[in-house]
Amino acid sequence: MLLFFDIDGTLIDERSHVMPRSASEAVRLARANGHVCAVNTGRTGKLVEPDMDRLKDFDAFILGCGTMITYRGETLFHRTFDRTEGEEIAEALRRYGIDAVLEGSGNNYYDISHGIGTETFRKFISRFAQKGYGSFEDAIGNFDKFYAYVDDVNRMKAFEDELREKLDFVDRKKGFFEIMPKGCSKAFAMEILAQRLGISMEQTAAIGDSSNDIPMLRRAHISVAMGNSTEDVRNAADYVTTNLTEDGVWNALKWLGTI
Repeated sequence: MLLFFDIDGTLIDERSHVMPRSASEAVRLARANGHVCAVNTGRTGKLVEPDMDRLKDFDAFILGCGTMITYRGETLFHRTFDRTEGEEIAEALRRYGIDAVLEGSGNNYYDISHGIGTETFRKFISRFAQKGYGSFEDAIGNFDKFYAYVDDVNRMKAFEDELREKLDFVDRKKGFFEIMPKGCSKAFAMEILAQRLGISMEQTAAIGDSSNDIPMLRRAHISVAMGNSTEDVRNAADYVTTNLTEDGVWNALKWLGTI
């Protein structure tokens, strides 16, 4: 079976940044039993780097909500906004007054020259290492997706209306949005990886906890929501396991019969 796992809230606790030992052991046993284990995350490469030691046992990585796929060190797919697309996006974000982090495989970027407009977003990115972030100008031609915030959703609606032919939007609630190139998603990347490995989608399962996991859960043959999931994620899953900190991944793989 090909197993897909989200990171934040599924494998790694978002508050403590700890991966439970039971989760690591469950993945190890599943692989020992012949199953292929793949990370499927909204994080791009830059944000996955700090956790690679803990995730080293995974066979494959789907990054940036389907914008990059690697298998045992080989890049199978990578979609980056080209320079024309990047310039159009950066200009529109500034015009509509939308705060954003442009996320790439090599670095992340925010609008250093124009600054951050909202205190909410300033606090949000302070959770990450701003040191080393590039500018919007540096991002052009180098980012795969972006994370955005608005305190007035009408501004995001106008932005979406203008660029809906080129972008896909995931509403992460409370003014936050995750935005990818049109057609890219966790589900889209699952199909590419499964096809490359010669595995039927009927032999896939996915485990997640948040709204950007819903396409993944709906596309998998069998899906599991973490106990700490939001209600919309629970409704999209076949089974709800326990919380991440209560051996959620272990119990999910036991239910799936992979360990």
